[in-house]
Amino acid sequence: MSSTYGECLKLSIFGQSHGAAIGMTLDGIPAGLPVDIAALNAFLARRAPGQGAHTTARKEADVPEFLSGIVNDHTCGAPIAAMIRNENTRSADYNNLMDRPRPGHADYTAQVKYKGFQDVAGGGHFSGRLTAPLCIAGGLCKQWLSTMGISIHAHISVLGGIADEPLYQDWTCNTPMHVCDDFPVLNKSAGERMLQAIADAKADGDSVGGIIECIVTGLPAGWGDPMFGGMESRIASIVYGIPAVKGIDFGTGFTGSYMRGSENNDVYNIVDGTIRTETNNAGGILGGITNGMPLVFTAAIKPTPSIAKAQQSVSLSKMTAQELQVHGRHDPCIVPRAVPVIEAAAAIAIYDAYLASRKDNL
Repeated sequence: MSSTYGECLKLSIFGQSHGAAIGMTLDGIPAGLPVDIAALNAFLARRAPGQGAHTTARKEADVPEFLSGIVNDHTCGAPIAAMIRNENTRSADYNNLMDRPRPGHADYTAQVKYKGFQDVAGGGHFSGRLTAPLCIAGGLCKQWLSTMGISIHAHISVLGGIADEPLYQDWTCNTPMHVCDDFPVLNKSAGERMLQAIADAKADGDSVGGIIECIVTGLPAGWGDPMFGGMESRIASIVYGIPAVKGIDFGTGFTGSYMRGSENNDVYNIVDGTIRTETNNAGGILGGITNGMPLVFTAAIKPTPSIAKAQQSVSLSKMTAQELQVHGRHDPCIVPRAVPVIEAAAAIAIYDAYLASRKDNL
């Protein structure tokens, strides 16, 4: 099923943007794992809408209701089910989209696939709102990974052509740079220029995209499998499930294709009795298996397709070209709110790989 992910854990996401609720079920999680609800809510708040001029004006509390799977702040072995009720919807803003699809959005392809029965309000099941239940599952997995000394950090690497500093300046150090609390960048000056780029696009009735860099530290060597079960495959599969993601790059990625092998190869060394590499062009993965170095990837986020500027579309009923004016409340840039979503997706993929490695060692 397209809304289900995982090998050892099974994550299923349900709901539509303007439906009664959105939510998730997470099965295959061992009993006895601690759950910090306050920390989870703080993580979800990073993704929540209505946080400033650079986000949508739609306000939702995004506080999950847990229906099963957690007892006395610990997992109990049963499937974990949680939902978030949708409160602040304006479905009438989307009435014209059944006949006149938005350029860059899934309106047309969903119409073809579901023969006109899809929910267009707020984008339905194709909405970025469905990343909230993804963050419930990912926020929990982040907590469980942290008990093993595994940390996941992400920031905006590029937005509107403006670059931030790399999250890690020194591969011999496992401590990330500090990401600003109010806007997910390292360089506050760069963040201010990014916010201005968002404001300029919004003033033009337009939007901007960007790139998110994510780094996972504390991973042991040996997680993942060759070919289709590799760490790149596991992470890419779930990251591509995030609306607006159009590309993913591990380590040097495409840049490495311009190098010679002598430049791109990460030579080995012994550091404090541990095998390490002096560079990390592989992004912490070789043959689909972690090598003990920080796991590094970037994800490209396209500009929000729902923009105020008039665009050409078509009338599906009349089969004629028609101008489209999009109504509703939309982010002029989805990148800042997507940062915790990327962390959540990485956490789910990595925790699933951990469960698989544990099964392999039984």
